[in-house]
Amino acid sequence: MEKLMADLKRQIIEQLNLKDLKPEDIGDDQPLFVEGLGLDSIDALELIVLLQQEYKIKLASAEEGQSVFRSVRTMAQYITEHQPKTV
Repeated sequence: MEKLMADLKRQIIEQLNLKDLKPEDIGDDQPLFVEGLGLDSIDALELIVLLQQEYKIKLASAEEGQSVFRSVRTMAQYITEHQPKTV
């Protein structure tokens, strides 16, 4: 899961065009919204697109997104649990 979290940090920076940040600037449990990275609802849409494009995962509801996008760790846990299995 450590590699997945490192990949997610890099992907978040790329997807949201956060040029001033490096992956190591984002803590595994740091909040992504409000007091953490300060992301907003537009950023949430971009993260949804990231999950769909990179991991083939669709969120069921906005409420689910609030818990999934709490931190990089919660995103990684969700991906690990919901990513389609390849044979």
